Amino acid sequence: MTSILERNKNKNIKPQKTREEYAEDALYREVWEDVNNEKTQQFLKKYWRYIVAVVLVIMIAMCGIQIGTRMYHASKIAVAHVHETALANMDANALANLSKNSKGATADLAMFQSYLIDRDEKKLEDLEKNAHTRDFKDLAKLHLASIRGDKMSAVELEQYLSDMNTKQSPFFYTSRLLIAEKYLSEGNKDKATQILEIIINDKDAPSSVSATAQMLR
Repeated sequence: MTSILERNKNKNIKPQKTREEYAEDALYREVWEDVNNEKTQQFLKKYWRYIVAVVLVIMIAMCGIQIGTRMYHASKIAVAHVHETALANMDANALANLSKNSKGATADLAMFQSYLIDRDEKKLEDLEKNAHTRDFKDLAKLHLASIRGDKMSAVELEQYLSDMNTKQSPFFYTSRLLIAEKYLSEGNKDKATQILEIIINDKDAPSSVSATAQMLR
């Protein structure tokens, strides 16, 4: 048993290198480092212009991004300040001007708030045609329907709000409810009930709208 263990132990012992082998390894590493250094120098001499150009492009791009980010945040802060001041002063004209000089939901919100102050229907018409977002486009149209609905028949009102007959519109249920009420006012209970049933049986319908639909039915 002892002899077997000793043989296995001896097998795991790696033979030590001689001085000559260590010297060869050291020489090999030195030569390899020299070769690598020479290749690196040759590469740098050949492509240094491209390397410098790439570094400059990266630095310019990073500076541009930082400047652009700062300008973007500064403009957002400025717009928010103007918006806040116009609301505090209830200045419909300032809000309308802000809308014309802004983009996206900020512009739409400013125009709608301007309408709420001076009740100028032309601003709703502008939103209906030129709103940046569907939410405010449909909101403006819904307000116009409420204002002018008395001069429309139920069929005309349904046609006017036809592009809101989709759940992609945030005012799908409200517009259906408005149309159903118009049909009821004309005595067409069957048509109104048909629309109300759609709302009542829709599990996604807001509880307040569903409750109103059940009451009207």
